[in-house]
Amino acid sequence: MKAPIDSIKKKLGSFDLHKVRTGVTIQSKLLAMLLSVSLLSAAVIGFVGISSGRKALEQSAIDQLTSVRELKAAAIEKELSEIQSAVRMDSRTADAVEASADLNSAFDKLRTQDLDNKLATSLNSYYEERFIPELEARSGVSYEPESLFPNTEAGKYLQAHYTAPPASFDEALEVADAGDGSEWSKAHVKHHGYFTRLLEEHSYEDVLLLNTTGEVVYSAYKGTDLGVNVLAPPYADSQLSESYREVLRTNTVDSLITTDFERYIPSLNVPTAWIISPVGNNGEITGALAVQVPIESINKVMTGDSGWESEGLGESGEAYLVGEDGLMRSTSRKLVESPETYAKQAIEGGTPPETAERIAQVRGTILLQDVSTPSVQAALLGRTGQAISHDYLGRETLDAYRPIEVGGPRWVIVASVDTEEAFGPVSTLTRTVVLSTAALVLVIALLSLALARIFTRPLGQLIDGVKRMASGERSVEVDIRSKDEFSQLGSAFNEMSQSLQVKADLLDDQLAENDRLLLTLMPEKVARRYQQGEATIAEDHLDVTVVYADIVGFDELSHRMGSEESLSILNEIFASFDEAADRFGVERVRTTKQGYLASCGLVIPRVDSTRRTVDFVREINGILSRLNAQNGYSLSIRAGIDTGQVTSGLVGKSSVVFDMWGDAVNLAYQLQGAREGSGIYLTQRAAEKLPDESILTEPGKVQSGKESQTYWRVDTESSND
Repeated sequence: MKAPIDSIKKKLGSFDLHKVRTGVTIQSKLLAMLLSVSLLSAAVIGFVGISSGRKALEQSAIDQLTSVRELKAAAIEKELSEIQSAVRMDSRTADAVEASADLNSAFDKLRTQDLDNKLATSLNSYYEERFIPELEARSGVSYEPESLFPNTEAGKYLQAHYTAPPASFDEALEVADAGDGSEWSKAHVKHHGYFTRLLEEHSYEDVLLLNTTGEVVYSAYKGTDLGVNVLAPPYADSQLSESYREVLRTNTVDSLITTDFERYIPSLNVPTAWIISPVGNNGEITGALAVQVPIESINKVMTGDSGWESEGLGESGEAYLVGEDGLMRSTSRKLVESPETYAKQAIEGGTPPETAERIAQVRGTILLQDVSTPSVQAALLGRTGQAISHDYLGRETLDAYRPIEVGGPRWVIVASVDTEEAFGPVSTLTRTVVLSTAALVLVIALLSLALARIFTRPLGQLIDGVKRMASGERSVEVDIRSKDEFSQLGSAFNEMSQSLQVKADLLDDQLAENDRLLLTLMPEKVARRYQQGEATIAEDHLDVTVVYADIVGFDELSHRMGSEESLSILNEIFASFDEAADRFGVERVRTTKQGYLASCGLVIPRVDSTRRTVDFVREINGILSRLNAQNGYSLSIRAGIDTGQVTSGLVGKSSVVFDMWGDAVNLAYQLQGAREGSGIYLTQRAAEKLPDESILTEPGKVQSGKESQTYWRVDTESSND
């Protein structure tokens, strides 16, 4: 910055104050201007500030709430979709099919098994002394033990051995063998671990396995639903029963039904929702898998794990789910934060006293709290929007509502916040602007004289501008609107500042272009390390899928045309390959005249890297096929794919390139050259990672070092993924 400062000094040295013609002084001009416009400007600013600020803050509150609603809706839809996908997959596994067959058969063998007096007495005592008192205390309804007993000897037998003895549900889950020597106990020992793993992995409340006649042949927690028939009372009219009938009528293992919440007796009348999918294979249905949806997972999503304020809902906001009956399907924030005062608030809001007290007693609002507000009614009609209404506690709230898709029941979501809090900044703004405007008038009047005097010493501005430029600040300018003694000096300074800004912008553009070019040659993480001066950059990677693809027929094509035309075609092909690689999550490493080396899982680790790579190669083969059809070429892909450990890094000193090497790279290269003509070849260890092996044909052998490796040919039809 020495040159600009010297230039300023030079200009200052040649500037003769005595030769400047002066009229009205700067001090007089400024004083007159400030005093004449202060009142008018303050009034205009105040009016505009209140009008525009009020509207902006109100819209901001609405936008904030709408954003929370959309985030919550997406999160709950994703949560339930993942659970549904897991249930559909778990019901089709070999473990589930085998468990269904074994437990069905073992259950049938217990149908003629009579209980001795001791076991019968123990079962009766369990219902009369433990289960029914807890159920009645929770539900407020009286029950007779006989109405809840299983209607088969097999069911009574299992409950006598597995339901009655444990002291709690958690202890029942740990019991694998009651020691009775029955075939059912043997089957249970064999398969119980599979279902407990499902509980742990997905946090299910319970897992049931039913046979084709509606009998529960397995329950993870061994509750009073073990051995009962869901098609018989007291379950015959339940959503579990109706959904079970419907899902079996589809006669396909791909079907799945999600029920709404309902009170479920074996869970002590706690609201329960089910996801049910048939179990079977080869077109034969052997039963159904019923999973109890985890309420805790739903509440965790809706409450943000009790992080309402961090999610933008402030001190009073919340998001909740409502069913088509107008009752909540998630827990109220007000209940979570103030369980002691909730009943009183709910009663004041119009909730019946007995219902409000029940909510406070069970610490839950699902299927209890009525939320039939105008916002909920509008959402149930399929509308999306915002409204000001009164919530279930009688408070005026700003609501953002919409229906949500959960793959079964009709639910809506409402994000709500008290209007007092939502529009609090509007009142604050109005008060602040009024006070600020009044203060502004006073401050301008008092400071006019002082500012006028200070303005006659603008050299301080120039010095400050030079210091700011020396510290690296850009676009530094001084105010030269007036035509006074320092206008020429100010103009010279501003011209210098603009010139430096232009040069700095050009330098920034060049640096940005250099960064862009560098990122086309290597991954961003490697580029950053290279820019920081690291001399040797190498990194080992586990479980990376490598593909080496060769364009068969390109040499013959290039011989028939000029070098520029063949290079243009090759660039077009590789550009299409790069685009496909981006879509499938594959990273290009390098290219040669007709070879294309790429990886999946190198930069971003991926559990499905092999499937992505196979889909990518099939896609680029399809690209060549389309190019052939359009231009009459005869191009195809010969590619080798392997999965394993590789090393990546920068190679070279004066001319640095990013490369990848290792056994997986070598084997992929050997595979693509193992056979003549086109084809996609996959090593055995890569084939084992494919979810669908039906696309593999024509196995073969290739020599890798001293060992012979098995490889497979892949069907070259384009993937639909």
